[in-house]
Amino acid sequence: MIVCPNCNHQNPDGAVQCEACYTPLPATTSCPNCGTSVQTDASFCGQCGFDLRPGGSITGAAETVAAAIPTVAPTVQVPLPDPVAPAPLVQPDSVSMSSPLPDPQPPSTSPPAPTRVTPPPMAQESEPAPSSNVPTVAPSSFAFGGKTQLQQQTAGLLHVQTQKTIELPQNLSIIHLGKPNDQIPPDIDVSGFPHSEIVSRVHADIRVEGDSYYIEDVGSANGTYINHTPLPTGNRHRLRPGDRISLGKGDLVTFLFQLS
Repeated sequence: MIVCPNCNHQNPDGAVQCEACYTPLPATTSCPNCGTSVQTDASFCGQCGFDLRPGGSITGAAETVAAAIPTVAPTVQVPLPDPVAPAPLVQPDSVSMSSPLPDPQPPSTSPPAPTRVTPPPMAQESEPAPSSNVPTVAPSSFAFGGKTQLQQQTAGLLHVQTQKTIELPQNLSIIHLGKPNDQIPPDIDVSGFPHSEIVSRVHADIRVEGDSYYIEDVGSANGTYINHTPLPTGNRHRLRPGDRISLGKGDLVTFLFQLS
């Protein structure tokens, strides 16, 4: 039975498109190591960690995960140029205090001449000049360095029981959900949440394809539920904001998928 990733309709084995919404169904195959049903585009088996690529093995999966860790290039120290000596300051000319001051003029004893007061002309109405103290606000620009900055979409999982949000890694195309193990280390470790004993060590994967996120169960013991509906092993479901993800039965370890 193949569940449609778009409408969750159960289709018979061998179907290539959904009988309800005509969405193409993901093809599945069997793991050559343990026989678990997996998708044909999967790189690793979620049950045993077997590398499904040509010439792969169980140990090759761990080496691939280790190779995906980015390395930081060492910092190269550039020698600084020698400081340049500043030019000498110009000495100001000295002011001589020996020059005699002019003698003050005696005040005049004659009465001042009368002044004729002329009325000012009629003031013409004019627009007031803008005050120089008012700051000019420049239009805001959304460009930085000549290039427009685009806001990047981020995804996260809100743990319903503790209201804790986990942000999904942005540099991974496959995000492993589970608990610490010797096969495939989890990218999201749920061992610290309550009732984590019902979650398998290798439980589910979230695949990132462009702006779309897909979740699939990789052979967990207690299953994965999307909006209270079981997700068959090997099938994947396209996540939408608000989807309820339960790892295991009983809705004890539950996350809400979010986009921001």
